[in-house]
Amino acid sequence: MSDELLRERQGHIEILTINRPEARNSINGAVSRGFAAAFDELEADDDCWVVIVTGSGDKAFSAGMDLKAFTAGEAGDIMGAKGGFAGIAQRDFAKPLIAAVNGSALAGGCEIMLSCDLVVAVEGAKFGIPEVKRGLMAAAGGLIRLPKRIPPAIALELAMTGEPIDAQRALGLGLINRVVPADKLMEEALALAATIAENAPMAVRASKRVMKQAGELPEAQGWEINNAAVPEVFGSADAMEGPVAFAEKRKPNWSGR
Repeated sequence: MSDELLRERQGHIEILTINRPEARNSINGAVSRGFAAAFDELEADDDCWVVIVTGSGDKAFSAGMDLKAFTAGEAGDIMGAKGGFAGIAQRDFAKPLIAAVNGSALAGGCEIMLSCDLVVAVEGAKFGIPEVKRGLMAAAGGLIRLPKRIPPAIALELAMTGEPIDAQRALGLGLINRVVPADKLMEEALALAATIAENAPMAVRASKRVMKQAGELPEAQGWEINNAAVPEVFGSADAMEGPVAFAEKRKPNWSGR
């Protein structure tokens, strides 16, 4: 694993850190390949229940694509890694993803954030897709995901003006979950991840899957997805462990099965 992408495990929580602060944590070929390999590994790792994505330093979560790397011939690795841009933009990752946004999340950095399920951000964070200012468009999911996360008129404004919004407005719009002082960022992200990891991992993954899939469909089709997931979860060993642990007044010992 390149030292441009750091990995740390705390219990059932994996932390992935883009480690290019001198380049505002922009995404080059090495980072994109590293993310792709890490997500492949974590998807298959039954001991990993939640993943946090963050950046090094205090300036930027990620400035998006490293344009110098792009023009130097790394476009294929940056955009063509498994999972798309940064190994995540087009990946259907089953486990909960939390973005710990330590600074500006602009362009592809905003699109990495949008690929995550939950977002904890520092007070000085900014969010935006400024690609139109450079004659480009937000091609790594921003134009698809933003209007599903915030009101469409606001999403259109961000896309067409290229202007960013600050953390408090992002919170008010429901784009992010929490805003915290910079020195509390990882503490808060880890606390959120730990709260999720206290729950049965199979039930958490099924809940994420049903909500994401059914949210884009008519209710009748949503019920089909919901009902298909019920036997998987209710027939699991953890579905037995939960009520038993409750009756015995102890914490459940989840097996993930």
